[in-house]
Amino acid sequence: MSNKSNHFLAWAICVVLAIYQGPASACTGISLRSADGGVIVARTVEWALGDAKHNQIVIFPRSKVFRAQTPDGLNGMSWKGRFGLVSVAAYDQPFGPDAMNERGLYVGAYYFPGYADYKPYDKMHANRSMSVGDFMQWMLSSFETVEEVKKNLDKVLVVDVKDPRFGGVPLPFHWKIADATGASIVVEIVNGGEIKVYDTFNGVVANSPTYDWHITNLRNYLNLSTQPAAPLVIDGKSVSPFGSGSGLVGLPGDFSPPSRFVRASLFTATARPLPTTVDAVFEAFRILDNFNIPVGVTAKPDKISHEIESATQITTAADLKSRRYYFHTMDNREVRMIDLSKIDFSTVKEQMIDLDEGQRNNVRELFVPTPKAGR
Repeated sequence: MSNKSNHFLAWAICVVLAIYQGPASACTGISLRSADGGVIVARTVEWALGDAKHNQIVIFPRSKVFRAQTPDGLNGMSWKGRFGLVSVAAYDQPFGPDAMNERGLYVGAYYFPGYADYKPYDKMHANRSMSVGDFMQWMLSSFETVEEVKKNLDKVLVVDVKDPRFGGVPLPFHWKIADATGASIVVEIVNGGEIKVYDTFNGVVANSPTYDWHITNLRNYLNLSTQPAAPLVIDGKSVSPFGSGSGLVGLPGDFSPPSRFVRASLFTATARPLPTTVDAVFEAFRILDNFNIPVGVTAKPDKISHEIESATQITTAADLKSRRYYFHTMDNREVRMIDLSKIDFSTVKEQMIDLDEGQRNNVRELFVPTPKAGR
């Protein structure tokens, strides 16, 4: 095949992908535990509509008074938070896709297009209604365990609010909620407001389709093994695998949600024993390196992005027992940490912290000593 034909084929594939994918987010979430009792919840964050500025962290104080948004404005449910929290921001707004509160409750939002279907907005129930962003803040500011969240899900109505600060696009999400006991669920709102709750499979979560579909799809990969394939003798000749990893032939390697869910399930299920919580934090980062999406790989075929749309923008790891929130960004791969146990949430002011001032990766030069002449 000629170079010209190869180029046309690649272009045609990109066009087909662009037509069927549309705006998308490709976030992947996992959980790990350590021998010392550590519970780690980690994930990547991607967003297809340009640089969403997921390199900012917002600190929320305890006892903050919240007012939820509806299609009519800020006339939704009002509540006073019990707990302070830290949250990744988006588009310079004080809420985003990933957060943990001072008691170790974690909530992460994952894009869920084609399946999320919220309750139709009714002005008569405005005092119980809230947007998807408010829903996260309500859970984090109000509760400290997964069980408490489950018992109170019927108290609120999540409605579709098209927010111009996010490009005015629909915001279909489902949520992973976890706590320091290791409990972990996925909450999905479908069929015009029906709430479905699933226990997570090893803490793994991705995007569409529904969570039960992902669990069913794992049955297609029961042949995968960390052990190499056994040699075969055919017509008197032994045929052996080329090397390690042959037991994983067939593991999907693309960035679609079903493929990422399968890979994340296998990588977490086969993770080595982790003695300490810090070991688990950095093992989570290593596993999630397999899900980093380079700039341009999922870009539209008619342009190469100058921002980081559709690529991995921030990777987080929340230590739910020690209440430490770790992260690194595409613009700065240095792992940074906020220790929530050292924040006085009764006096701290609500504030936004820019994580990537100057947008530059830190590089430390190493100097190699050389012996002096004659020695």
